[in-house]
Amino acid sequence: MASNSNVSSTLNELTEFVNDRIEGYKTAAEDTKDVQHKSYYQQLADQSQRFADELNGFARNYGGEGEDSTTTKGKLYRGWMDVKSAVTGKDEKAILDSNVYGEEWALKAYKEALDSGDLPQPVQQAVERQYQTSQQTYDKLKSMGGQSHP
Repeated sequence: MASNSNVSSTLNELTEFVNDRIEGYKTAAEDTKDVQHKSYYQQLADQSQRFADELNGFARNYGGEGEDSTTTKGKLYRGWMDVKSAVTGKDEKAILDSNVYGEEWALKAYKEALDSGDLPQPVQQAVERQYQTSQQTYDKLKSMGGQSHP
């Protein structure tokens, strides 16, 4: 059985990626000119906030403080996307592609947390459910025309 500090550390690391999702989808909702996409991205930002709240609740149960920051990689990526969107005029395809890319990183983070062996059963189940939802989001974004980054 993993120690409480391992549980909260794993959850905090995952939550940083979920916080990246929140910021990414908020930005996408602001940048898109497509009304349906805007609504979908807002739903995803709200969903991600619920996921972060759930993960932070578990982290606190295991002696952690919860996490409200994002990853350094996410901050750098969003900065790059801001520059790119200024040049491309916030192209819908670029917004979709960036969301696919962000979801790929979230899926990796979920997989690492699930494979860590640090999560007690009820937490593992919640993280697995979030992972499955993230996978469905990834599939939908790709079906909307988003592409993976090489």
